[in-house]
Amino acid sequence: MRRTFEEALSWSGTGTRLFLDAAAGWGEEQYLAPCGLPGWTRKHLVAHVAANADALSNLVRWAATGEETPMYSSMRQRNADIEAGSTKPAAELAAWLRESADRLAAGTGALSAGQWSAEVVTAQGRTVPATEIPWLRSREVCVHAVDLAAGVSFADLPAAFLVALADDIVGKRGGAAGPAAVLTAADTGDRWELPGEGNAVAVTGPLAEIAAYLAGRPHALTTPDGSSAPVLPAWL
Repeated sequence: MRRTFEEALSWSGTGTRLFLDAAAGWGEEQYLAPCGLPGWTRKHLVAHVAANADALSNLVRWAATGEETPMYSSMRQRNADIEAGSTKPAAELAAWLRESADRLAAGTGALSAGQWSAEVVTAQGRTVPATEIPWLRSREVCVHAVDLAAGVSFADLPAAFLVALADDIVGKRGGAAGPAAVLTAADTGDRWELPGEGNAVAVTGPLAEIAAYLAGRPHALTTPDGSSAPVLPAWL
């Protein structure tokens, strides 16, 4: 695992600023434009990121008090909250985005060293120490800052974050069906082996493009024969 708790805290702040800055000053027209995720407007995406901050604040409360507080009451409720959020007026949605981020930052800032080591359960059912919360948030805000389709790209994200993201995704894809590949970041030398079906395909390109490819986002990677990099199954 090539990331530290301190790095994740920093990336969480960086990603939050990128996301908030990208959406700053938007009116209804900008909010109703499509985002980079199929079928969603920017309102859907902003509601999702705001709801995520509230959900992670539940985990912070769990770590602080020892009282079991799941991220979401159910996945159905999570999805319903996003849909409801996507209908909010622009000003109300922007306020929710900002205030939920502030609540999460205040909550994590108040945790003691002992509370950070408390175990909590993610929305995917994994039991993890509370020190994973900043990573969960940094992954959310950094990747979705790109998904806003507002000028932020993977190349704008910290290189160390992109390496950690690639590590995380390859680890999660390890047991999934899909094409085998050997991925090499030409600009940093980082290398990942993606197990899967068939002979491994060599894919080389900039670190930012490798991270985008692994995350299932638009990319410009090709194989040595010039064909497109093989399509990967979803990672989350």
